[in-house]
Amino acid sequence: MRLFLGLLPPWSVRDELVRALEPHREEWPRLRWLNPVGWHLTLSFLGEVPDRVLPGLETRLARATSRHASMTLSLAGAGAFPSARRARIFLTGVRGGGPRLLRLADSLGAGARRAGAVQTDLRRLRPHLSLARSRTDVDVRPLVEAFEPFAGTEWEADTVHLVRSTLGAEVRYETIAEWHLAARAPRGQS
Repeated sequence: MRLFLGLLPPWSVRDELVRALEPHREEWPRLRWLNPVGWHLTLSFLGEVPDRVLPGLETRLARATSRHASMTLSLAGAGAFPSARRARIFLTGVRGGGPRLLRLADSLGAGARRAGAVQTDLRRLRPHLSLARSRTDVDVRPLVEAFEPFAGTEWEADTVHLVRSTLGAEVRYETIAEWHLAARAPRGQS
């Protein structure tokens, strides 16, 4: 099964983002806008994971999440991958978490590898939430500039989800396990 680990923004945050995007969507018909039901912040993409690995993977991930505290995050700004001039993905950024968010992603990735799940993407986490995709390069510089002022409401990210993604005409996501971030936050950090 095709798996990733992620944080899911609460519905109030997704609804706020839907309203902020509404004025822009019709102007960009070449973009395939992603369904808010599936919006997530990927911490670690695991790719295809054999069923036999799942029990050990869940044990390792439970252990990893217990060592990390929840954190206050918000969605803000705009960007694109690989670049705004030749975009395949239009996105909003993530504020908050800082080095703690990166350590959480690294810890989850290490736990997954020890359990036998081979990560297919070993690049360092660049926290973002994908909003739209394109099969061909699109110059989204005007869209990035127009959406850059967006600053969403803060939320408490306190649960890591192990998500199965099923490819098809529309990608379907299903949480198959979740763990609460259980450690105490370092003093003065949230």
